Amino acid sequence: MPYKKFYPAEERHQNYYLKNPARYKTYKFLSGRTPFLEKMRGKEKKKGGGGSNLRNKLSDLQYHVTQECGTEPAFKNEYWNNHEPGIYVDIVSGKPLFSSKDKFDSGTGWPSFTKPIDAKSVIEREDKRFGIPRTEVKGADSGSHLGHVFEDGPKPTGLRYCINSAALKFIPLKDLGLEGYGGCLKLFE
Repeated sequence: MPYKKFYPAEERHQNYYLKNPARYKTYKFLSGRTPFLEKMRGKEKKKGGGGSNLRNKLSDLQYHVTQECGTEPAFKNEYWNNHEPGIYVDIVSGKPLFSSKDKFDSGTGWPSFTKPIDAKSVIEREDKRFGIPRTEVKGADSGSHLGHVFEDGPKPTGLRYCINSAALKFIPLKDLGLEGYGGCLKLFE
């Protein structure tokens, strides 16, 4: 039906998705809006293609974890038990995030690290979703959800960066130069 009167939203609601991107993404995901719109539009999910659209670039799980603040299953993910030397990069931006030298077995079923390669490569934000205060870890370049950091890790940092495998791509030490990450070889000297 045609509207009869228009009421502008308060200033705090103007461009909300830009002012509060994490909250907006959480709201959008929990509301079921995206699946509903896709169903109504008859849109099929595309896989592969490697285009600029993240839906095409990422698997459903990678997209859910990185863009919708999801979590993959413990002990049923690609890197929780990986012991090969190398680095872990942001699946979206390709930015180096973590080194295997800082990886440890936390017993949680997710890859865990004592620190990032460069503290500026990640952003830490308070996360009160689900009523549990935690610290969310996001990729600084991509803005993608990576996981959470906790203060129950081993020395020397006492931190446990609990990261979803689906947010990462592993680059083996032997392939660092070939993949364009030769600058990270110094981490293993």
